[in-house]
Amino acid sequence: MKKNIKITIFIGLIFLNAGFGFANETLISGRTMGTTYHIKVVSDYFKDISGLKEKIDKRLEEINASMSIYQKDSEISRFNRLKITGQKFEVSQDFAQVILTAKRLYRLTDGAWDGSIYPLVNLWGFGISEKNNKIPSKREIDRLLPDVGFDKIDLVEKRYLIKKKASVTLDLGSIAKGYAVDEVAELIRKEDLKNFLVEIGGEVYASGLRKDGGCWRIGVNSPREDALYDEVHKVVTLKDKAFATSGDYRNFFEIDEKRYSHVLDPKTGYPVANGVVSVSIIADTCVFADGLATAVMVMGRKKGLELVKRIDDVECLIVVRNQDGAFKNFASRGFISENPY
Repeated sequence: MKKNIKITIFIGLIFLNAGFGFANETLISGRTMGTTYHIKVVSDYFKDISGLKEKIDKRLEEINASMSIYQKDSEISRFNRLKITGQKFEVSQDFAQVILTAKRLYRLTDGAWDGSIYPLVNLWGFGISEKNNKIPSKREIDRLLPDVGFDKIDLVEKRYLIKKKASVTLDLGSIAKGYAVDEVAELIRKEDLKNFLVEIGGEVYASGLRKDGGCWRIGVNSPREDALYDEVHKVVTLKDKAFATSGDYRNFFEIDEKRYSHVLDPKTGYPVANGVVSVSIIADTCVFADGLATAVMVMGRKKGLELVKRIDDVECLIVVRNQDGAFKNFASRGFISENPY
């Protein structure tokens, strides 16, 4: 799985006292999807969770085998190689579920989130191809734009993908990690565990409470390109919610003092330049929060906030860089955060 540049999440895992009585805490970590994962599980001392890491790793391997554009035999890679319109391409339940969320995001954001911009991402040097750090010509961009559009694929019978245009290709990297977070969280719940935190590459789901009885505390990395990965901009508390952040300050290049970000506008084919440097989303599922954070980066502060206000049980924090370089925070009404110090 391609390593998408995301925001480092500072996980508040300092437990002051055993609020649950006979509570035990276990840290499970590893690598997946070109990044790392960290899971904190709170259980009683008599609960046997041996073998949980093996189950988690197996589940992550299944998801990666479905949606990794880096694996030539993955479902998504085989679908991208298909150059026939109208032919049914059978997909796994994982792939189908992600496509359903992707279609919802595409509709809600009026195309600001679009999983078919894979060719443009490669053209700008931010994809699987070698980085070139050059500005593509308008002719090159215009040549690829007709291949972009998530409405150029259909999901039928909840198990088959069909291309309406043979040249359309997919990259679901902006929501695949969020889906993996949700699936790992579901796996842990089925082990009769209610208090845990799952983090994969900065995407988070927080269930229940910490060992000390408090809510999980999540920190958003400072949105500066020279910021340390543990430098915190804001802190939020979570319980039974997902959290995802997208930003433009880790993956970009500069030419003639102008910055070109990896966040592309699917409608124009060019990197966005609306002043938004970071978007954090709180939602019920991480797959939705993951994709919506990317979409709001594209939509900008005003349209992004207006959209979030229309969606139930979703909150956001948008960080904008002013012309003087200072940051300004814009949050939806229900997004409650605090300064880290």
